[in-house]
Amino acid sequence: MNALPLFVQRRAGIGLAALAFAAAGWALLPHASRQSTVQLIDDICSAVSRPMFSSAPAPEGATAAARPRTSVKVISCEALPHVPGKSVTTAIVDFPPMAYSPAHRHPGSVTAIILEGTVRSQLAGGPAGDYRSGETFFEPPGTLHLFAENPDPVKPAKLVSVFVTEENCGPLVLPP
Repeated sequence: MNALPLFVQRRAGIGLAALAFAAAGWALLPHASRQSTVQLIDDICSAVSRPMFSSAPAPEGATAAARPRTSVKVISCEALPHVPGKSVTTAIVDFPPMAYSPAHRHPGSVTAIILEGTVRSQLAGGPAGDYRSGETFFEPPGTLHLFAENPDPVKPAKLVSVFVTEENCGPLVLPP
């Protein structure tokens, strides 16, 4: 149990949210590279004892940077002949137990279908949601995906993502 009074905990949470918002703004500056933005977000996440924006606490003593990462395997990429200049890419995303994916964006529309386990996800402006096997969620192009994680400390999770992007299966992930 946290020994800090609740109002102190809430103020700290607001400060962390402000830091995350600043990190997202960093990506819009001309000097910000993808690598520097990702590093800034990782540094902020490392400074807290649980992942930012997540309602699931990290394991005791763990930081977001210490949590396992997701792995993505592209399984197909095809041009859409009826939509010139666009392609559809399908990928499998594996979430080991307690895996965490930090803030990012996608250049096109994304539909995620949970194949196994539970994936907790939150888009900017919406609440965090827990999605289980057989359920889906949708991400409009360019929407800030605040986080995705497997909150289970034992069971892995897996989803298939279907991206509609620029021709030639352009980049699938953009910095926040």
